[in-house]
Amino acid sequence: MARGTRTGVEEYTINLLSHLLPLELENSYRLFYNAFNKVNLGYNWLDFNNVQLKDFRIPNRLFFGLARYFNQPKIDKLLSNSRSSLDVYFNPHFFVAPLTNKCKKVITFHDLSFEHYPEFFSWRKRGWQRILMNTKQEASKADQIIAVSESTKNDLINLYGIDHKKIKVIYSGVGKQFQPLKVKKRYHLPEKFILYFGTIEPRKNLIGLIKAFELLKDKDCKLVMAGANGWLYQDILKTAQQSKRSQDIFFTGFVREEDKPYLYNLAQVFVYPSFFEGFGFPPLEAMACGIPVITSINSSISEVVGEAGIMINPKNIDELAWAMETVLIDSNLRERLIKKGLKQAQSFSWQECARKTLEILKE
Repeated sequence: MARGTRTGVEEYTINLLSHLLPLELENSYRLFYNAFNKVNLGYNWLDFNNVQLKDFRIPNRLFFGLARYFNQPKIDKLLSNSRSSLDVYFNPHFFVAPLTNKCKKVITFHDLSFEHYPEFFSWRKRGWQRILMNTKQEASKADQIIAVSESTKNDLINLYGIDHKKIKVIYSGVGKQFQPLKVKKRYHLPEKFILYFGTIEPRKNLIGLIKAFELLKDKDCKLVMAGANGWLYQDILKTAQQSKRSQDIFFTGFVREEDKPYLYNLAQVFVYPSFFEGFGFPPLEAMACGIPVITSINSSISEVVGEAGIMINPKNIDELAWAMETVLIDSNLRERLIKKGLKQAQSFSWQECARKTLEILKE
């Protein structure tokens, strides 16, 4: 959350903390912030009277190496003082966090995509997961696990053998800024376009999206692929450059948080053909903005979108092309998807996510 980018984990952490910390002011929170090169966090919830930011400067590779192989340093000791110690340590993402036996541990698991699709991750990322993270061991040692979807819960049970009784599903939320807005063009975008928003990486099936886009009969509609480059993005850019419709494919790069609602509202349709997601914020954000959604019928995405979008097999290029063509030409279908999407998005809120998370921590 200190790097400036906003992946799904950062989105979860920042939004959850902003709603969790003021819920019950009698609770005391100490935030573990470790980075060798510091950036200005600038979040207003850091000024709450019940919040203390504990600042450390241990190089992350050294920290994770010590934690993984020597079970040190004990984070609850680092955060304790002479007057009080930690009751519960909450980890919004899985990584090795040594604790004393006196402190309980709650971990949020977003997805196990690296177990299903290791080929979508670089060898460094795979090595990092297996050698330093040891996610199965962390899941086993946790006192309580929060899964952001039933799909992730099932993976924890089936892949890691975790007892279902210690896993609680708490859906993430959608911010209030994602409402229908009168938008202005902050980015130099085409007049009519299909939008993908998210990290540019193989797991998102963007090569498949480009191939499906090439099949569209509507040659006036462009394809905008918005988001920062992720792992193994080079083949995606190469496919776009070599496409017969390369002049109609646009990459925006990183999108500032405040610009996201504008970006969604400029699009004709939002397409998210990912192979695997632990939750999937972009389809939810698009629905909240009143944009028709086409997405994959796999992993957790169907839990988020429900019956409010068109669900396709991400491996079927013809089906994806058909879905995009149909939404573009059928105005009645567009209106139905927009209405269903707005209603579906109301089922998710950070306030509810924070309330349920606090219940887990208090237990």
